[in-house]
Amino acid sequence: MGEKVMVIGIAGGTGCGKTTITRKLVQAFGNDVTVIYHDNYYKEHHSLTYEERSKLNYDSPDAFDTDMLIDAIRELKRGNPVSCPVYDYTIHDRSDKTITVKPAKVIIVEGILIFHFKELCDEMDIRIFVDTDADVRILRRITRDVRDRGRTLESVISQYLTTVKPMHELYVEPSKKNANIIVPEGGHNLVALEMIIERVRAHLN
Repeated sequence: MGEKVMVIGIAGGTGCGKTTITRKLVQAFGNDVTVIYHDNYYKEHHSLTYEERSKLNYDSPDAFDTDMLIDAIRELKRGNPVSCPVYDYTIHDRSDKTITVKPAKVIIVEGILIFHFKELCDEMDIRIFVDTDADVRILRRITRDVRDRGRTLESVISQYLTTVKPMHELYVEPSKKNANIIVPEGGHNLVALEMIIERVRAHLN
C-alpha cells in the first residue's frame, strides 16, 4: 500500500447520528471505505453471570479494549485485514464470532468515546464529533434498544440515568475538544455531510 490511508474518527453521544454519517460515506465510496467500531471492542466478561454483566458500566472508557482497536487500525493502515471481535448486546458479552475488516483507502473508526484516548486520536486524520440534543438522543436510544437489543423500556431508562447520561457528561462531552469538525444534528446536516464527502473524494483522487 504505497498511498496514504486516511483515517476518519466519528464520535458523539449515544443516538447522535454517527451511524447515519458513516452509512452515507459508505454509500458514497463503496469499497474505498472500511468501518471499524469501538463497540466491538468491549472487554469480554465470560466469567460473570448475565445478572452481573447487565450491571456493568458500558459507557466508561474502561469498558473497552482500546489497545486492541489501536493495533487493528495500525494493521489496516499497513494494508492487512484484521479479525475483529463481535459484541452481542443481548447477552452483554463478546460473542464467539469474529468479522474480517478489510483494508481500504479510507478507514472510518466509529464510537462514543474514541476521542477520549490520545493514542487513538493520534491515528486519525479527521476527527468528527456529531452533536445532537440530549432529548433526541435518549428517544433514539430507547427506540433502538427496545426494538433491536431486546431490552425493556424500564431497563433502558434506568441504564440511561445511572450510567449513560453521567458518563456522557464526564467523558463524551469533554472529548469534543479533540475533534476537528463538530457537526450539529448528525446525519440530517446535509451541508456538513456534503463537505465531508468532498474532503474524502479529494483524498481518493
